[in-house]
Amino acid sequence: MTDLSDLPPVWPGRRALAWPGVPLFAALALWVYAVRHTDVSRLDDYGLVTALHPTFWAGLVVLTTGFWFTVRDPRRRGGWAAAYVLGLLVMERATQAVVYPTPLYAWAWKHEAVIDHLLTAGGLQTADQVGDMAVYDQWPGFFAAQAALVRLLGVDSAAMFMAWWPLASSLMLLLPLLLIYRTFTEDRRLIWTAVWLFYVANWVGQDYFSPQSVAYALHVGVLAVVLRRFGRSAVRRGQPRQAVWTVVITVMLVAIVISHQLTPGMLVVCLLALCLSRRYRDWVPVVTTVVIFLAWCLTAALPFLSAAMPDMIRSVGDVGANVETGYGATPTGTGAIATSWAARLLSGSVLLLAALGVLRQRVLRHRARPLLLIAAAPLPMFAASSYGSEMIFRVLLFMLPGAAFFAAAALLPKVRTLAADAAAREADSRQAAAPAKGPTKGNAKGPAKGGRRWLGVGLPLAALLGGTLAFVPAYSGKDRINYFPPQEVALVRQLFDQAPDGSLVVAANRNYPLAYDSYGSVDHYWFLDDARSHVDRIVQKPAATLASDMAGVERPARAYFLLTQGQLANSEMNGQLTKAQLDRIRKSVAASPRFRLVAQNSAGWLYVLKQSEGAER
Repeated sequence: MTDLSDLPPVWPGRRALAWPGVPLFAALALWVYAVRHTDVSRLDDYGLVTALHPTFWAGLVVLTTGFWFTVRDPRRRGGWAAAYVLGLLVMERATQAVVYPTPLYAWAWKHEAVIDHLLTAGGLQTADQVGDMAVYDQWPGFFAAQAALVRLLGVDSAAMFMAWWPLASSLMLLLPLLLIYRTFTEDRRLIWTAVWLFYVANWVGQDYFSPQSVAYALHVGVLAVVLRRFGRSAVRRGQPRQAVWTVVITVMLVAIVISHQLTPGMLVVCLLALCLSRRYRDWVPVVTTVVIFLAWCLTAALPFLSAAMPDMIRSVGDVGANVETGYGATPTGTGAIATSWAARLLSGSVLLLAALGVLRQRVLRHRARPLLLIAAAPLPMFAASSYGSEMIFRVLLFMLPGAAFFAAAALLPKVRTLAADAAAREADSRQAAAPAKGPTKGNAKGPAKGGRRWLGVGLPLAALLGGTLAFVPAYSGKDRINYFPPQEVALVRQLFDQAPDGSLVVAANRNYPLAYDSYGSVDHYWFLDDARSHVDRIVQKPAATLASDMAGVERPARAYFLLTQGQLANSEMNGQLTKAQLDRIRKSVAASPRFRLVAQNSAGWLYVLKQSEGAER
C-alpha cells in the first residue's frame, strides 16, 4: 500500500482547499437534527443506542469518512483535521449533555454532594465526623477546586455544569496528546489519526465529573513534558531549562497526588518504563513523583491507607481475583450483554491494530519505542490490586496514549518520523539539483497499482468507521442505568428536604441521584451491598425484614425506604435482583401497616417507617 499524495487533485484551486468543510458541516447538521428528534423518555436495555435518531449514525459516518480523506491528503492544512476531531468530540461527548435534561452517573451526583458538603462544612473532616466519606477529604484536590469554581461562577451547585464535563475533560487531553505524538513524528496523518483513535477507544467512562478525569489529563501532561524535555537531547541544552520544567511537572504532580489514589501509581510505572529507554535515563521525574506520592500517603491519606492496607496487601499477586467481577457486576439481558461485547471488541480491535502497527512500521519500533513502553507499563498493575473490580478498565485507559499511536500507524500505508522527515528533505534538495530525468519503470502507474492504492484506502476506512460507530454502544449503551429523569431527581430531593438530622435512608442500591446528599447528617443503607443471605431474607419477607433493619432510628429522626427507576435498572441489568423481585419488595412495603407512603411519581416511591406502632409480626 502506498500514500495517495501522488494523485492529482480532484478539484483544483480554492474548491480543492475548501471541500473538507462540506462533510464536516453536513455531519454537524445531521447531528443537530438528530439530537432535536431523539426521545430519551423511554430507554431500553441498549441505552442511547436505540433512542438516537437515525440521522445521528449517518452524521457519524459522514464525519469519519470526511476525516479519513482529509487527513490523508497532504494538501490539507492541519486545521481541518483538528476541526474534524473537535466535531467528533461534540458528537460523541456532548450528545448526552444535550439530549438528557439531567446529568448522568450516580458517581457524578456523589461528587457533587462532596463539593456541597465541603462548601457547607467550610473545611475537611475526619472519619469520626463523616464516616467512610472521609476518604474524599483525604484526597480533596479536585473537590476543593470545584468548590472554588462554584463560588466563582455564582451557581447553586456543580450540577449546573457537570453534564458538560465529559466534553471539557476530553478537550483537556488534546494538547498533551498532540505534544506527545509530535515528539516522535511530524507526519500529520499519523498524529491526527492517533488522536482520533484515542478518543474513539476511550469508552471507559472516566471522563465524567470526577477526580480521575482531571488527574488523567495531568498524567498525560506530565508524560508530554517528560518525553519532550527530559530526553538526552533536551538535557544537553542546559540545566537551568531543566529546572524550569522540573518545577512545571512538580506542580502537576502535586495536583495529581492530592486528587486521586490510583493515578500516581500508574504514573510511577510509566516513568520507570521510560527509564528503560536510553533516551530517558533522567531519574528526576521518577524520584519527584515517588517523593510527593509517599509524602501524601504518609500524612493526609494515612488514616484511609492504614485501614485499607491489609486488604491491599492480600490482593497483591492475585491476578485472577483482581480482574474478575463480583456479585452485582455481571451484565444481564440482551442489551447489557451486547453493549458489553461492543466495548470489548472495540478495545480488542485497537490493541490488535497496535500490535499490527508495531510489526508493520519497523521505523516506529525504534523511533517511538518510549510510547511502546508507556503502552505496556500499566499491565503489571493487574497484579497489584483489583481497585474495586475496575483495574482492567483503568489499565486499558492508561495504555491508550501509546496504543492509539501504533494502531494509527497500522491504518496508514507509510509513516514518517522526525529523522525520516529530515532525510526526505535532504533527498528532495539533491533531486532538485540533479538534471531532470524521464519516467522510469518504477514510476509507472497502472490499473493494478491503482487498485492496490484504493484498497489501502477502503480497508482502513472500514476499520476506522467500525471503531467510531462501536464507541456509541460501548460508551452510552448503559444509559438506562446512568440516566435519572427529572421526576427521579425531584423525588429524591423531596426526601432530603424533609429528612431530619440523624435519619436513615434505605434503598436497594446507590444508583439514584443525590444518593449522598446530606451525608454528614443522614445515614444510608443499601441492602444489595449486604451479605447475600440477608438479601435473600429481604426477598422472602420484605416488609418485616426491612422494618427490623430500620427500627433503630429514634425521633426526631425518621427511617425512609426509597425505590427508584435508577435502582431498578441497575439491579436488573447488573444481575442483582430481577424486576419481579423488586416489585414484590415494593408491594410488600406498600401493603404493610408499618410503612406510610410519603411521595411517588413515575420515577419511584418513597415510604417512611411508622415509629408509633409496634413491630410487625
